[in-house]
Amino acid sequence: MDYSVKDKVEYIVIFVQEFSRRHSLTMRQAYNYLHRFKGIDFLNRHYSIAHTQSFRDVVEDITDYCHRQGGLLV
Repeated sequence: MDYSVKDKVEYIVIFVQEFSRRHSLTMRQAYNYLHRFKGIDFLNRHYSIAHTQSFRDVVEDITDYCHRQGGLLV
């Protein structure tokens, strides 16, 4: 199924906001971390599944994914 770029961008922006809240980061810090440890790329590739989950669950999953990529947040 094809999703609009607008829908993906809106979802990723909200996700970065939720991620920043969960880890007490600024939006910029959260984005930089997610970009560096491939979380944004993962969300983009797996948007069709991720957007059907709760943000809480996806934040936990992406935190774990980034940790496996070398990130220090847990």
